[in-house]
Amino acid sequence: MIKWIIILLIVAAAASLLGMPALAGAAATGARLLIGVVLVVFLLIVLGVFAVT
Repeated sequence: MIKWIIILLIVAAAASLLGMPALAGAAATGARLLIGVVLVVFLLIVLGVFAVT
């Protein structure tokens, strides 16, 4: 999952350097969505551990 976030951020940076704002925006949005999913899963795991103990 982290690998895909890094790949999307690299694609966004390359697209913005090459002058393709639509692709850069799409890649950045995808990276933000993946980061959001990772954070939600992490929070659920942490809250689940606290709920058990």
